[in-house]
Amino acid sequence: MATKEKINDPMLDPKTGEYAVIGPGQTFKSVTDTISKIVLTAHTPVGWFLGLLMAGGLATGLLIGLTWLVLKGVGIWGITIPGAWGFAIINFVWWIGIGHAGTLISAILLLFKQGWRNSINRFAEAMTIFAVVCAGMFPLIHVGRPWLGYWLFPYPNTMNVWPQWRSPLAWDVFAVSTYATISVVFWYIGMIPDFGTLRDRAKSPLAQYCYGLLSLGWRGSTRHWMRYESASLLLAGLSTPLVLSVHTVISFDFAVAALAGWHTTIFPPYFVAGAVYSGFAMVLTLAIPIRKLYHLEHIITLRHLDNMAKVMLVTGFIVCYGYGMEVFMAWYSASHWEFFMMWNRMFGPMGWAYGILILTNLAIPLTTLWFRKLRVNTTYLFILSIIVNIGMWFERFVIVVTSLYRDYLPSSWGTYKATRWDYLIYVGTLGLFTFLFFLFVRFLPMIPMSELRTMLPQTKIRPGGPVAETNIEEAV
Repeated sequence: MATKEKINDPMLDPKTGEYAVIGPGQTFKSVTDTISKIVLTAHTPVGWFLGLLMAGGLATGLLIGLTWLVLKGVGIWGITIPGAWGFAIINFVWWIGIGHAGTLISAILLLFKQGWRNSINRFAEAMTIFAVVCAGMFPLIHVGRPWLGYWLFPYPNTMNVWPQWRSPLAWDVFAVSTYATISVVFWYIGMIPDFGTLRDRAKSPLAQYCYGLLSLGWRGSTRHWMRYESASLLLAGLSTPLVLSVHTVISFDFAVAALAGWHTTIFPPYFVAGAVYSGFAMVLTLAIPIRKLYHLEHIITLRHLDNMAKVMLVTGFIVCYGYGMEVFMAWYSASHWEFFMMWNRMFGPMGWAYGILILTNLAIPLTTLWFRKLRVNTTYLFILSIIVNIGMWFERFVIVVTSLYRDYLPSSWGTYKATRWDYLIYVGTLGLFTFLFFLFVRFLPMIPMSELRTMLPQTKIRPGGPVAETNIEEAV
């Protein structure tokens, strides 16, 4: 499909057959002009206003849903006994998974010195923060009394009421809050050199003041660069274990329970792989329209899309292994409860959800991402990324609902049906995420200029010879 883009792609080196990191003929000045013009333009595109308006409308639905929830209680949701976990926990795990790709791209690929990350790591980091914002509200509103959420923190109090450390809810608080803190600091520090560039290029006094304040006095001196590099490596080292630990802790919400379908040791690596899988799918969902609308094909090249598709292929097979182990252990354990749980998950009243899961997470992606023509086809990748994110949401739905609504006693069996308030709050978080991302694209540098410039080859200038076009930064 659409092989013409691959064949005529200017990023394809005809000698090596490999994709360049950035486009040919790019200099320090041209890269800086391209990225800073998006932020410092005096004419905001009409499409940006339309997108922001639509996202804001969806986010308003979230505000309405949360207001009604606080007034009426969690009874407006479809949760019942035994299915006491519904959309809130499903959406919590899904949104946390979305944010994992940003940390992986920023931290782990930085430590492994993978230069191709430089074109996509900034908005991947922003995606992480916005996803954590959406995820963090769900455990808080799920407990029913969000105004008492501070009880989960070990603060000094006269009543000596301390958190229940055996509760996974307390583990989530510390894991997610640590993850969010490190992600925000890493994201902000990475933008400091770019804030200095925008400060020097801005013509509006207000923009000069704002970007100057955010740049923290950045002057690009050797001392500044040394401290910047040291801080980046330190934060990357702190963020790397968080990629594994955060979703591992979230998997313990299920794995520590003595419930068929949850009590399994495969959950920690299975959840981490699924998080990276869905996270990279969301990066593709955002990157493909961005490179098209802002004409960034020479910066976000097909090589980046190809590499992200390969990561999805690898993590998709790990997720496939997790699905297989669940089925195998249900049979090998010789447990009546485990066997019935798996049979009910596949062929019970909600077996349709398991079928969607297998189709969208395994059948479609893992049979097509082997082909390079499809991995560099932007239209196909965009559609596939949406399909994978739908499938990963259904994975969380299957894990939560089908393990709960038919438990050990047939006399307590029930069902689960989401209400309009469940859907309104979930769609509202999508609107909030998109709304924040639109603001980020307009007012902050979505691609790291300082890191991209390090990827440009330097042109050698012979003493006394003619001065050719160089890649030396010109007053940026």
